[in-house]
Amino acid sequence: MTGRVTLVGGGPGAVDLLTVRAVRALADADVVLVDRLAPHEELAALAPRAEIVDVGKTPGHHAVPQHEIEAMLVRYAASGAHVVRLKGGDPYVFGRGGEEVLACHAAGIPVEVVPGVTSAIAVPAAAGIPVTHREVSRMVTVVSGHAPFTDDELAHLAGLGGTIVVLMGVGTLPSLAAGLARHGLPAEHPVAVVERGFSAGQRTTVGTLADIVATAARAHVVSPAVIVVGEVVRLAHDGSASAAELIARAAARAVIA
Repeated sequence: MTGRVTLVGGGPGAVDLLTVRAVRALADADVVLVDRLAPHEELAALAPRAEIVDVGKTPGHHAVPQHEIEAMLVRYAASGAHVVRLKGGDPYVFGRGGEEVLACHAAGIPVEVVPGVTSAIAVPAAAGIPVTHREVSRMVTVVSGHAPFTDDELAHLAGLGGTIVVLMGVGTLPSLAAGLARHGLPAEHPVAVVERGFSAGQRTTVGTLADIVATAARAHVVSPAVIVVGEVVRLAHDGSASAAELIARAAARAVIA
């Protein structure tokens, strides 16, 4: 008897940010294939009768290749199991959820997607940074920084305006900062790097395009982290000032909070 697959967005890592539908799917799971950044805390209690299989990836090291994860989904479901693929964030925001859905469809396996809270929005919010703000930023662009940006991509990002949120971008931060400055963003344009969002070790490192690379190096910034580029960064660091006042101030000195 054929089983089914549920792709579950686990949010930015905090168990209490799981959706009700996600919790129900885990409670009904026979097998859970879990990512590194998905919420592991209390997972055994959330999926009490499930086999837990760690298929997490670290930067530059994929212990279980993507094609094998897809094969595992199909294999377990074909045996009659309800398989939950538990991911960090949302399955369709750089989570390769689309690839896994297509693999299930190709094998005739029923599949459902449960959206999750994406770290692109939630982690900046945890640091007090709104990715949009009236009269400051009316758009937000979310990009993957796992590979260096091309010059055309950097020129495009620099010309968009609004807020840029970069996931998986600690390793490519130098090329991002230099490229955005090269294509016209001012040196004092604010940047924040928020590490380990929603964990006890959450930390925000703030600087400008001119100094964020050196500042992040001094702070020993590591992955996982979310990078925010834009005037909204200023809003997190002086709640008594108006947006106009904050925008008018130059972020000449880097701050580690």
